[in-house]
Amino acid sequence: MQEFINDFIEYIVKTRNYSQNTADAYRNDLDDFCKFYARFTDNELSLADFAHADTLTFRSWLADRQKRGLTFKSTARALSALRGFYKHLAKHHSIQNNAIGLVSTPKIPKKLSKAIDASDVADMQGAIKELDADEPWIAARDWALVTLLFGCGLRISEALNLTNSDIKGAPTTLRILGKGGKERVVPVLPAVYRAIDKYITIRPTGHAPSDKLFRSVRGLPMSPRMAEKVIEKLRYYLQLPDYVTPHALRHTFATALLSDGADLRSLQELLGHSSLSTTQLYTKVNTAEIMNINEHCHPRAMDE
Repeated sequence: MQEFINDFIEYIVKTRNYSQNTADAYRNDLDDFCKFYARFTDNELSLADFAHADTLTFRSWLADRQKRGLTFKSTARALSALRGFYKHLAKHHSIQNNAIGLVSTPKIPKKLSKAIDASDVADMQGAIKELDADEPWIAARDWALVTLLFGCGLRISEALNLTNSDIKGAPTTLRILGKGGKERVVPVLPAVYRAIDKYITIRPTGHAPSDKLFRSVRGLPMSPRMAEKVIEKLRYYLQLPDYVTPHALRHTFATALLSDGADLRSLQELLGHSSLSTTQLYTKVNTAEIMNINEHCHPRAMDE
């Protein structure tokens, strides 16, 4: 089966422009189903078996994932990966299976995005100076990363994919390649560029135009996990809630703009959302904040 999975993964990366992270997740999901199906049938898995899988097989797999404690979100993605794989098999290998279309996607509870207080973001600068006092360039790098996520609303992958040539000449905008190869332009605040400029001035490695902007201690491109650890370190130091993550800085950017009167279409463009419904989640955040203020501060509420 691996050759067919490899063919599918190559297709979604090269033809559909899926990110490598998504492709890796899809591969893991398909491997997970194959392992389950082999146990379920107690037999060596073949391509023909995929054609004969029924709704009981698929629903048993979903139940097994739930029993293992996997989230609704990851299971919904896994089912999407399997559906995509079946479409690929039907188109390129004449393997038909109608049962997969009868299985409902698990409903993902919609969580309101949680933003960080602006004062907490400001406190991060002082915390970085304290934590990285012995390595000024590391302190400058971490603050540049925080200000970029907070000031431009980038996904962590988008920030880490920036190269030196992208920020050459003190740009007032950045051209960002987001999910699915979708390109957008985001404005760069002077404070964001100043933080980046300070970092690149004292950075010891990675000066070639094509080099990734953010570097590790060993001089390699910074990985998403390294960036997560930067925020984790700040979260523990400042005793901030668990929801304070790199992505929460993006949420903070979005909710701040919405609070200041940005319209949803403009916000959608700045965030690089393919669907307006994703952006609309931020209106629920804003409404929740207003309701909370009303409940605790409205004169009528205080009289009750």
